[in-house]
Amino acid sequence: QVQLVESGGGLVQAGDSLRLSCAASGLTFSSSAMGWFRQAPGKEREFVATINWGGGMRYYAEFVKGRFTISRANSQNTVYLQMNSLKPEDTAVYYCAARSSLDYARTSRDYAYWGQGTQVTVSS
Repeated sequence: QVQLVESGGGLVQAGDSLRLSCAASGLTFSSSAMGWFRQAPGKEREFVATINWGGGMRYYAEFVKGRFTISRANSQNTVYLQMNSLKPEDTAVYYCAARSSLDYARTSRDYAYWGQGTQVTVSS
Protein backbone atom coordinates (compact mmCIF):
# COMPACT_ATOMS: atom_id res chain seq x y z
CA GLN A 1 0.00 0.00 0.00
CA VAL A 2 1.44 3.31 -1.09
CA GLN A 3 1.51 6.06 1.50
CA LEU A 4 2.58 9.65 1.10
CA VAL A 5 2.73 11.73 4.27
CA GLU A 6 3.30 15.46 4.04
CA SER A 7 4.60 17.60 6.87
CA GLY A 8 6.03 21.05 7.46
CA GLY A 9 3.03 23.24 6.81
CA GLY A 10 1.98 26.02 9.13
CA LEU A 11 1.12 29.66 9.62
CA VAL A 12 3.77 32.16 8.57
CA GLN A 13 4.02 35.80 7.61
CA ALA A 14 4.58 37.14 4.13
CA GLY A 15 8.24 36.92 3.20
CA ASP A 16 8.91 33.94 5.47
CA SER A 17 10.06 30.48 4.41
CA LEU A 18 8.80 26.95 4.95
CA ARG A 19 10.08 23.55 3.91
CA LEU A 20 7.54 20.87 3.20
CA SER A 21 8.47 17.21 3.35
CA CYS A 22 6.75 14.18 1.90
CA ALA A 23 7.72 10.74 3.17
CA ALA A 24 6.84 7.91 0.81
CA SER A 25 6.39 4.21 1.47
CA GLY A 26 5.03 1.22 -0.37
CA LEU A 27 6.54 2.14 -3.72
CA THR A 28 9.92 2.08 -5.42
CA PHE A 29 10.68 5.68 -4.62
CA SER A 30 13.87 5.88 -6.67
CA SER A 31 11.87 4.96 -9.78
CA SER A 32 9.05 7.39 -9.14
CA ALA A 33 8.77 10.93 -10.36
CA MET A 34 7.21 13.19 -7.74
CA GLY A 35 5.16 16.34 -7.73
CA TRP A 36 3.71 19.02 -5.50
CA PHE A 37 0.29 20.50 -6.08
CA ARG A 38 -1.83 22.92 -4.10
CA GLN A 39 -5.45 23.81 -3.65
CA ALA A 40 -6.70 27.09 -2.27
CA PRO A 41 -10.23 27.50 -0.88
CA GLY A 42 -12.75 27.70 -3.69
CA LYS A 43 -10.16 26.94 -6.35
CA GLU A 44 -9.13 23.89 -8.30
CA ARG A 45 -5.99 21.96 -7.49
CA GLU A 46 -3.01 23.38 -9.36
CA PHE A 47 0.46 22.21 -10.23
CA VAL A 48 3.39 23.64 -8.26
CA ALA A 49 6.54 21.65 -9.02
CA THR A 50 7.75 18.27 -10.19
CA ILE A 51 11.00 16.32 -10.17
CA ASN A 52 12.14 13.25 -12.06
CA TRP A 53 13.34 10.02 -10.49
CA GLY A 54 16.92 11.08 -9.94
CA GLY A 55 16.39 14.76 -9.24
CA GLY A 56 18.23 15.96 -12.31
CA MET A 57 15.17 17.40 -13.99
CA ARG A 58 12.69 19.74 -12.37
CA TYR A 59 9.86 21.88 -13.58
CA TYR A 60 7.99 24.68 -11.82
CA ALA A 61 4.79 26.58 -12.22
CA GLU A 62 5.50 30.09 -13.39
CA PHE A 63 4.17 31.67 -10.22
CA VAL A 64 6.76 29.91 -8.00
CA LYS A 65 9.85 30.15 -10.16
CA GLY A 66 12.71 31.66 -8.24
CA ARG A 67 10.94 31.21 -4.91
CA PHE A 68 10.30 27.47 -4.52
CA THR A 69 12.73 24.57 -4.94
CA ILE A 70 11.80 20.92 -5.21
CA SER A 71 14.36 18.30 -4.25
CA ARG A 72 14.48 14.67 -3.23
CA ALA A 73 16.50 12.27 -1.12
CA ASN A 74 16.08 8.79 -2.55
CA SER A 75 17.99 7.24 0.34
CA GLN A 76 15.28 8.59 2.65
CA ASN A 77 12.27 8.12 0.36
CA THR A 78 11.49 11.80 0.81
CA VAL A 79 10.72 14.72 -1.46
CA TYR A 80 10.93 18.32 -0.31
CA LEU A 81 9.52 21.67 -1.29
CA GLN A 82 11.51 24.63 -0.04
CA MET A 83 9.32 27.70 -0.18
CA ASN A 84 10.90 31.13 0.20
CA SER A 85 9.47 34.64 -0.03
CA LEU A 86 6.02 33.36 0.70
CA LYS A 87 3.04 35.46 -0.30
CA PRO A 88 -0.55 35.47 0.99
CA GLU A 89 -1.63 34.02 -2.35
CA ASP A 90 0.47 30.93 -1.60
CA THR A 91 -2.05 30.01 1.08
CA ALA A 92 -3.40 26.57 0.24
CA VAL A 93 -3.34 22.91 1.11
CA TYR A 94 -0.21 21.45 -0.43
CA TYR A 95 -0.28 17.89 -1.73
CA CYS A 96 2.52 15.52 -2.56
CA ALA A 97 1.98 13.12 -5.45
CA ALA A 98 3.84 10.15 -6.93
CA ARG A 99 3.73 8.50 -10.33
CA SER A 100 5.02 5.15 -11.51
CA SER A 101 7.33 6.68 -14.05
CA LEU A 102 10.86 8.01 -14.17
CA ASP A 103 9.77 11.19 -15.91
CA TYR A 104 8.16 14.20 -14.29
CA ALA A 105 4.69 15.42 -15.15
CA ARG A 106 2.73 18.62 -14.70
CA THR A 107 -0.86 17.44 -14.66
CA SER A 108 -2.64 15.82 -11.75
CA ARG A 109 -4.08 13.03 -13.88
CA ASP A 110 -0.54 11.72 -14.42
CA TYR A 111 -0.17 10.90 -10.73
CA ALA A 112 -1.60 7.74 -9.22
CA TYR A 113 -0.79 8.37 -5.58
CA TRP A 114 -1.57 11.33 -3.36
CA GLY A 115 -0.94 12.41 0.19
CA GLN A 116 -3.51 13.91 2.53
CA GLY A 117 -2.07 17.39 2.24
CA THR A 118 -0.58 19.94 4.61
CA GLN A 119 -1.97 23.40 5.21
CA VAL A 120 0.15 26.44 4.46
CA THR A 121 -1.22 29.79 5.54
CA VAL A 122 0.60 33.02 4.78
CA SER A 123 -0.58 36.15 6.53
CA SER A 124 0.02 39.64 5.16
